[in-house]
Amino acid sequence: MEDAKMPLTEHLSELRKRILISLVALLIVFSVVFNYSEEIFGFLTFPMKTDLRLSLQNPYVQLIEKPAANLVFLAPAEAFWMHLKISFVTAFVVALPVIFYQLWRFISPGLLPGERRYVIPFILSATGLFLAGASFCFFVVLPFALTFLLGYKTAHLTAMIAVGSYIDFCLKFILAFGAIFELPLGIIFLARLGLVTPQFLAKNRKFAVLIAFIVGAILTPTPDAFNQTLMAVPIIILYEIGILMARIVYRKRRNG
Repeated sequence: MEDAKMPLTEHLSELRKRILISLVALLIVFSVVFNYSEEIFGFLTFPMKTDLRLSLQNPYVQLIEKPAANLVFLAPAEAFWMHLKISFVTAFVVALPVIFYQLWRFISPGLLPGERRYVIPFILSATGLFLAGASFCFFVVLPFALTFLLGYKTAHLTAMIAVGSYIDFCLKFILAFGAIFELPLGIIFLARLGLVTPQFLAKNRKFAVLIAFIVGAILTPTPDAFNQTLMAVPIIILYEIGILMARIVYRKRRNG
């Protein structure tokens, strides 16, 4: 592999190049989306204004609008910084294909010639998984969580939420869920390096289930078991998908 022949200084130079290209793409997208930060902010208030209800009878899923708590800013620059954060995270999400492509260009010298042609599937799957995780958090987890948190023992309290705290709360969990949904690609990468095998992953499935519920308890912003399960189940499904993909990769690696 070419990667083994590259000296450390060349690796670092290549890494710096890929980071710089990613940052330039991020700044270009940021300069565009910043003009729409107010519209994006309005969209981000969806979880606070919506109550998601699941039922065993039709309709199984209901989105019910509810009065939203007032968002206020408590410092002169808080609203400005809120718009900067929204624009930066939005730019990051929009620029993900470029970022993942630069990541692929960095690791591609260490791949076999036949593996380098999978650049498009890698970019599409990595971007799609991140968006799936972010969407799952935004449309499912956050409405449940905010309904619980804003209604928990508040009979004698009035919610007055700082806009910076609300945006930080939402963006933190959206990014975390997006990253967690990259699990299958992480498993495939480890299998490609020979660090794990499908047999090892299947044998330790029970530990993966335990870790999934621990991660679910950490990531979900509410202490109830339902929201923790809501996070743990997708992680378990992603783990199983990772095992299936690892079997394919491991078989090709062994036969190749």
